[in-house]
Amino acid sequence: MKNDVNRQFRLKTRPTGRIEKSNFDFVDEPIPEPGKGEALIRVLYLSLDPTNRIWMSDMDQYMPPVEIGEVMRGGGIGVVVKSNSARYKEGAYVSGLTGWQDYCIADEGARAMSVLPDGLPVDLPVMLGACGMTGLTAYFGLLELGRPQPGETVLVSAAAGAVGSVVGQIAKIKGCRAVGIVGGPDKCRHIVEDLGFDAAVDYKAKDWREQLAAATPDGIDVNFENVGGEIMEAVMARMNLFSRMPLCGMISGYNTGDPAMRGDFSPILMRRINVRGFIVIDFMEKFAEGTMQLAQWVMEGKLKHRETIVDGLENAPVAVNRLFDGENIGKLVVKL
Repeated sequence: MKNDVNRQFRLKTRPTGRIEKSNFDFVDEPIPEPGKGEALIRVLYLSLDPTNRIWMSDMDQYMPPVEIGEVMRGGGIGVVVKSNSARYKEGAYVSGLTGWQDYCIADEGARAMSVLPDGLPVDLPVMLGACGMTGLTAYFGLLELGRPQPGETVLVSAAAGAVGSVVGQIAKIKGCRAVGIVGGPDKCRHIVEDLGFDAAVDYKAKDWREQLAAATPDGIDVNFENVGGEIMEAVMARMNLFSRMPLCGMISGYNTGDPAMRGDFSPILMRRINVRGFIVIDFMEKFAEGTMQLAQWVMEGKLKHRETIVDGLENAPVAVNRLFDGENIGKLVVKL
């Protein structure tokens, strides 16, 4: 066993503003024993995602909020260390909702986890990022809802992040012009030079609106929206007739409470923009198809990936703020 106890973060108070360690109780519990049809999973990596912030709140959301006193919900990858289930072989890697803890129980029902195939051609953190839920979010949001056509302009906000970086690369694979909005010159260089975007807009620069206009001379056909706020409104003002806007996230307001849109819906009407909010689980029945295609692109070198890895479960509450501060590049992961 990795530890003599199961360390857990339990939600103590709902954050207002930034997430703090004081919002959680960090407790030691006995390592659970798997019952019939269950397996004990040792968590290896935690996925940190903007949705963690939503789950901590009591706002209207697509899953029940984490209740006060419950283990903080979170996705992850682990290894089976003890099994009473034919589904889970000891030594196998699994992914699913592990929670912010060292160990969890997987069963064959409500707490079932996906068993990863043997001989993975990529490192485990990639199965949380480019080939995992964030990659699938980009894949289905762009292809199913954005429906990009060769020659069109696809714009994505938070383009250096886990989802945005994959969106831009898929757009290039599909023959589109890819434009990304990021914060700072280093991220601008990264998405253009390393990931192959056609242009980058630095929202931290004073002339970001001028940069946006120069990067989208023919307007915008698909806006993969991750941020909301004034950036989203500026982008919508440049969207073409009958353009598409997959609405994936609105991270600019998650920690601040600011509205993602101040109420001017006229661009949607005048340009007949098709706006569609989505959650990746909407496409669950197609996950296998999407994962296979993403993995193939990674192996072929068409889809590049990068992970920001934070060491130590104890650092999860502070590290998750990097998503909203714009400090990470690629997929944000905690290594336990």
